[in-house]
Amino acid sequence: MPRALLALSIGAFGIGTTEFVVMGMLPQIADGLDVSVSAVGLLISAYAVGVVIGAPTLTALGVRFTPKQTLVALMAVFVVGNLLSALAPSYGTLVVARVITALAHGSFFGVGAVAARRLVPREKATQAISLMFAGLTVANVVGVPLGTFVAQQASWRLVPAACAAIGLVTVAGLLAWMPALANEATDLRSELRAFRRRQVWMVLGVTMVGFAALFAVYSYVSPILTELGGLPEAWVTPVLALFGIGTTVGMLAGGRFGDRFGLRAVLGSLVLSALLLGAFALTARTPVAAVVLLVLFGAVSFAAGPVVQNKVIEAARVRGGSMVSAANQGAFNVANALGAALGAAVLTAGQGYTAPIWVGGVLALVGAALCAVAVRTERADAASPDPVVADVEAWERETACVTAR
Repeated sequence: MPRALLALSIGAFGIGTTEFVVMGMLPQIADGLDVSVSAVGLLISAYAVGVVIGAPTLTALGVRFTPKQTLVALMAVFVVGNLLSALAPSYGTLVVARVITALAHGSFFGVGAVAARRLVPREKATQAISLMFAGLTVANVVGVPLGTFVAQQASWRLVPAACAAIGLVTVAGLLAWMPALANEATDLRSELRAFRRRQVWMVLGVTMVGFAALFAVYSYVSPILTELGGLPEAWVTPVLALFGIGTTVGMLAGGRFGDRFGLRAVLGSLVLSALLLGAFALTARTPVAAVVLLVLFGAVSFAAGPVVQNKVIEAARVRGGSMVSAANQGAFNVANALGAALGAAVLTAGQGYTAPIWVGGVLALVGAALCAVAVRTERADAASPDPVVADVEAWERETACVTAR
């Protein structure tokens, strides 16, 4: 593994920990700032706002610079935001600090994915992205529980301070290890031209609908396990840790399958997800079966993540692809909101906790249908001559040759 990929993965770990650890520190932050737990809960929304603002804005500003320069600058923003969080004297300051921290999130993953695939030969591009994104899933297994423990035993302020330190380690790694090979700046007009391609929108659609299946279930996993499965609340955290391990394994496996099968791997993942969710809905009241199926579902779902990220960059057919890559990160957030909203709708209608699982199954099937169309359009695009595409592909082959040497 190129050491630059390790730096990107460390950055992903820091960002993932920063995003999700607040959920485990709500009481400690509320007590420390003398506000309600519900008010602290709005920090999660503030972070989401920062991601939405930062992904397109900072990516657009960064296209005139090399990926290395952009990634270092994004990590600097991340470090500043976390330091402000650690030192925040008031609730209002903490809200602002969380927004600043989140500005780097979407753009880092978008630009980082483009840089990651340039670090390896073209046939290993998806694996490179999966190694970077694995830092995000490991954060849920290690970073979030550890941060929650530190907040409970010492001070919640130590957690964002530690995340800032992780950001500094990432900056040092990028400066030391990111080679000149990945350092080609592009221009905004070229990046935006990629959105004219139908295949870009097809892949973004697959991400939005297909991953909504995951969030329709995961958003309500705690009551599903306790109300349907009969698991004690104390068992929910270990089960979620197993789920996190499953997502990490799935992410890494998806990198290998994605390089070999492309969008067909995503199609298989979505069909298998629908089958697993159907079985989960039917056996949700059997604790062992429910846990096994949930972990398998997490692994299968996350296996598609690095594949769609690589495919949307390929579909752009431009030198770079940072804007469409960041847009795919936005699509993941849309999927999160869509899945959670549809799950809430069926629960509000009184359909019970199996309903979100069935909703997830339907979304997975719709995503699979979209993916099947995307496979066909990809073949059609590959068969049509395009001088711009030929130029980009020649450049990628040259890049791969240099990487191999």
